[in-house]
Amino acid sequence: MLDIKLLRDKPDFVRERLATRHAGDEAKVTEVLAHDERRRTSLAEVEQLKARRNAASKEIGALMGQKKTAEAEAKKAEVRTIGDRITELDRTVAEAEAARDAVLATIPNVPHASVALGKEAADNPEIRVHGTKATFAFQPLNHVELCEKLKLVDFARGTKLSGSGFLLYTGWGARLERALINFLLDLHIHEHGYREVAPPYIIGEHCMFGVGQFPKFRDQAYAVQEGLDSATMGKLYLLPTAEAPVANIHREELLGAAQLPVRYCAYSPCFRAEAGAAGLGTRGMIRVHQFDKVELIKIVTPETGYDELEKMVGNAEKVLQLLGLHYRVINLCTGDMGFASAKTYDIEVWAPGQGTFLEVSSCSNCEDYQARRMNLRYKTESGENRFPHILNGSGTALARLFVALVETHQQADGSISIPEPLRPYLRTDRITAE
Repeated sequence: MLDIKLLRDKPDFVRERLATRHAGDEAKVTEVLAHDERRRTSLAEVEQLKARRNAASKEIGALMGQKKTAEAEAKKAEVRTIGDRITELDRTVAEAEAARDAVLATIPNVPHASVALGKEAADNPEIRVHGTKATFAFQPLNHVELCEKLKLVDFARGTKLSGSGFLLYTGWGARLERALINFLLDLHIHEHGYREVAPPYIIGEHCMFGVGQFPKFRDQAYAVQEGLDSATMGKLYLLPTAEAPVANIHREELLGAAQLPVRYCAYSPCFRAEAGAAGLGTRGMIRVHQFDKVELIKIVTPETGYDELEKMVGNAEKVLQLLGLHYRVINLCTGDMGFASAKTYDIEVWAPGQGTFLEVSSCSNCEDYQARRMNLRYKTESGENRFPHILNGSGTALARLFVALVETHQQADGSISIPEPLRPYLRTDRITAE
């Protein structure tokens, strides 16, 4: 969450930056500061009363020593009254702090100064483009047609098993999905210097809060119940992305300066309920409730945060370059950014069968926003405790990468040509009809 000191010292700056998101969150600054002022005022009065109580307690001892019992009893009554007021104020402080933090938790990160101003996706500036759109000397098929013809995905049986928005990979489709996952992990581990971790797929609510998924996106999460015990519902959740557990690995820890940077890489399935979202009932793999992803996480010093972001984007781009895919990099504008992000780049791959670009990676620097929510700090070489920058990125996401790959590399005979880097994983250079 945002640093309360920033809101106290620069409320107009925070309001101005939040206003660029066009979500109305700037109005919450006044509410937060009102709760904060009530807390601080009450704390100041508590300190004054404690000083009075200490002084009165000393007087009681002196009066008792002088056998002035009546005056001592009067002072005792005064001390009790002061104690009751302190108890009342302590309750006020706790209530004000809880109210302040509850509102503060709903305020998104402030956009970095380099982020383009805008209201929606149409305002996102294009940073660069790699390659050219695939052209065909034949009538190309879309991924649904290809998957059904080559028996890569059984859409009907996936729906039969779990409902709309779930996929059943079969045969070469299942092998291609697995090959892509292993290719992504090996690339980031061996060439880009990330350390692989395998996180749990069911995580606590605190992890969701730590990365900023909660409270805002609670309606998009799959909550878990343990057996028949309804009291456990909502304590654990299926992860929406490996970012949630992996970014929280060092929560509530104080890292040494020599431990940074931390670079983690993790595969996980991702589960998103997306309640009320349009398009989930349509056929295909573009928008689904469960998909695979290889996630990249960095924990770095604030001084290196934005250099590390550029490197992370480059790591994700390398995937598409090696697979021979056309893509573009865009910088999300202030109105299209994620809740916890201070700056985000999206990488969109061209899918010929869709005739459009599909997002396969989103790389963000959340600065110290998430670190504050999970109380993760590091000790500088000078001995100061600071909050690090936390970065996350898709390296990359499936099934859209799968879609772009089969649509781009389809051949006139209906087969799929496999890019050279994937061949060792699939042990073939071509997928043909079974």
